Amino acid sequence: MEFELRKWRHEDAEDVVKVADNPHIEANLRNTFPNPYTLADAQWYVDDCEEKGDENQITRAIVVDGRVVGSIGIFIKDDVYEKSGELGYWLGEDYWRQGIMSRAAKQLCQEAFEMFPIERIFAEPFAYNQGSRGVLEKTGFTYEGTMRKGVYKHGKYHDYCMYSLLREEI
Repeated sequence: MEFELRKWRHEDAEDVVKVADNPHIEANLRNTFPNPYTLADAQWYVDDCEEKGDENQITRAIVVDGRVVGSIGIFIKDDVYEKSGELGYWLGEDYWRQGIMSRAAKQLCQEAFEMFPIERIFAEPFAYNQGSRGVLEKTGFTYEGTMRKGVYKHGKYHDYCMYSLLREEI
């Protein structure tokens, strides 16, 4: 399926809420991703991405047929992690398993390595999220290990996995 990665626009909020208000998406993300996902949440997120621009991050809307269907970003870390960026993403459930996210991740990682003096991009999917783990493996990320009971979500402990991609591996 064809898609476009582009910078966020204020008017994207209505599309975002239509696809993001889904407990199957929220179940795989950090607690800062709300459920239910309201128009106010979408407006805050889109405006925040627009305001911060590409300073210490790259956030892009994933667009299919003129509609936003997901989000992807790389966030540059600080302190002793200043040469690393964290990859995060979500995609509307109707678009899962169509190859969009692995291609989007590869494209954004290449862009991040060109824009920032980083050596490593990492991602931390929940261990049970086989879809996200598959995206990372298809993108060329290396599995580094499992952090046992490393996250707490919905009243339960869960394992998460560490994946990374080095500059020379892209």
